[in-house]
Amino acid sequence: MKTIYSEHAPKAIGPYCHALQSGNLIFCSGQTPLNPETMTIEGINITEQTTVVLNNLESVLKAAGCNRNHIIKTSVFLKNFADFEKMNKAYEAFFGDHKPARTTVEVSRLPKEALVEIECVAELPG
Repeated sequence: MKTIYSEHAPKAIGPYCHALQSGNLIFCSGQTPLNPETMTIEGINITEQTTVVLNNLESVLKAAGCNRNHIIKTSVFLKNFADFEKMNKAYEAFFGDHKPARTTVEVSRLPKEALVEIECVAELPG
């Protein structure tokens, strides 16, 4: 296994790494909408926060040698499932024609009161 860290993603706020590589798979820890420089939540609504989260995930993937088009599966955690439609639009705008497998669930709370957290599994190119 290889540990992956990105200087362009928020620092871990607990005892975990940004991602682990096992073989040709990258297992990314959940990202919240933290600004990597200020470590505060960025975005006032679900659309903005979803975009920040996905950009943070892509920063981790770039450190591992891949990008959003290499994502196989995502897990989306929403504070309020009423935000599903707006999250889905931001998610679709980010991925375009690429459609990874996905699970979406509502949770009672997220770190730092975020509205969304997303984790993913990606495959290295090659």
